[in-house]
Amino acid sequence: MKNFTQFESSSLATSLIEKALTYKSAPLQAQDKGKGKRLGLIFLNPSLRTRVSTQLAASNLGVESFVLNMDKDTWALEMQDGVLMNKNKVEHIKDAAAVLGNYFDFLAIRAFPSLTNKEEDSQDFILNQFIRYSGIPVISLESAVRHPLQSLADMVTIKEHFPEKRKPKVVLTWAPHIKSIPHAVANSFSEWAVGCGHDLTITHPVGYELDEQFTKGATIEYNQKKALEDADFVYVKNWSAFNLYGKILKVDENWLLNENKLGSNSKAKVMHCLPVRRNLELSDEILDGNRSLVQNQAKNRIFAAQAVIDSLL
Repeated sequence: MKNFTQFESSSLATSLIEKALTYKSAPLQAQDKGKGKRLGLIFLNPSLRTRVSTQLAASNLGVESFVLNMDKDTWALEMQDGVLMNKNKVEHIKDAAAVLGNYFDFLAIRAFPSLTNKEEDSQDFILNQFIRYSGIPVISLESAVRHPLQSLADMVTIKEHFPEKRKPKVVLTWAPHIKSIPHAVANSFSEWAVGCGHDLTITHPVGYELDEQFTKGATIEYNQKKALEDADFVYVKNWSAFNLYGKILKVDENWLLNENKLGSNSKAKVMHCLPVRRNLELSDEILDGNRSLVQNQAKNRIFAAQAVIDSLL
């Protein structure tokens, strides 16, 4: 594994899930493995869980981590090649990434999409510019297209809470929001759930179809009630329209997930990547109840990152 930016194979996913669970049982079992190594955490967008969990994961392995908020701590970066830099961008990504490649052993990058330039976002342009010019391994801390560390932690969480031999029925359900939200978490979760062999159903209002490259192998169901029947896990997440890129479409039906919608299904566990807008995306009764796995997911972010850093080491 040279970089960690997406789902690659079921065998690699299985290996990373098992490694994460091993580290969860004893986080400091390899605390000197990364001694003398340095990880640069580069944030172009806000973060809470991703930032802290990756730093903790690095620390558990003896790796020294440094955080840079590129929008505040460093020069404004020009990402496009071949431009005349006579405006507000001070440093080119070609130069900055090369410097970071000299300073660190690997980088971790968080760069959200614009949600205005579909072609550029779909190419994961910013993440790939860092990969192209740094010359060292790169971990995606969420890109324009995917959030693989979150999805790995989600697969770890499902593995922990589903001891049965059969495939779990996993439902990814769209939820309301007040602003345009990226597709990365939904894309990635679908990619990993299908790749790990789960029975995945995606439910959303008409017009909120995801990019088909991420939903192959999943069942698409526009009736949320029908989709939720017999679910073992329900993953709640908002995303903006993909075909009408970045738009919020009018939805008349209430898609908030609450206890009433789960009805007599007592086994269903509910997941969300956080942050969550309470009583808009998910009801208090679920978030604070016995169904909720959201805090366990957040904790598993540490060990998912630890498994990835270990593999890169």
